[in-house]
Order: sequence, then structure tokens, then C-alpha cells
Amino acid sequence: MENLLLKKCIPCEGGIAPMNPDQARVYMAQALGWLLSSDIQNISKHYQFKNFKEAMVFANKVGDLAESEGHHPDMTVSWGKVGIYLTTHAIKGLSENDFILAAKIDLLAL
Repeated sequence: MENLLLKKCIPCEGGIAPMNPDQARVYMAQALGWLLSSDIQNISKHYQFKNFKEAMVFANKVGDLAESEGHHPDMTVSWGKVGIYLTTHAIKGLSENDFILAAKIDLLAL
């Protein structure tokens, strides 16, 4: 499988099937620390920070990345924590875009 960091999200407006469990598990090998939901519809990861301000800085970086990729996560921000939830809403499940964005988000956290 090609390195996900080298790929760009491709707009998805539906019309394709979401990943099946086997496909999702293959991609999970490149999504270290991410959790695959039991229904195979999303992946999630929680990041820890020293305080609320650092969490907000990270969340804003994720927002900028999401805009540039044209693929947007659901996020929760609280004191010292950011939760990221990725799914492809147009197909009600996972697509390669979710894993591309996950890999790029992980780079932001370094």
C-alpha cells in the first residue's frame, strides 16, 4: 500500500461503497493509535496536551489541514484533550480519505 502521507483526499459525494471490515483493517496498519469502531464506520483518536490553549492550537491546525484536504473530521476539544473522529459522511462509512487525513493529523501532533 502506498504511503498515505503522499496522497491527497479526493472529494467524495457518494456513489461508492464504504470500506468493508477487511479493507479497513488493512488501512488500520498505517493508523497507529487510532481505534476502529465496532461497526466499521469510523476511526477515532484522542490527543493529550498540557492545557486548553495547546489543545486549541492543535485543533486549529487540524481545522486548517482539513480545509486544505477537503475532508473534515468531527472533533471534541476540552481542557488538554482533543478527540478526532473520522468518517466519510457521504457514504456513511470509511474511505481512504479518512486514513489519509488520520496520517496527516498524526504528523501535526509531533
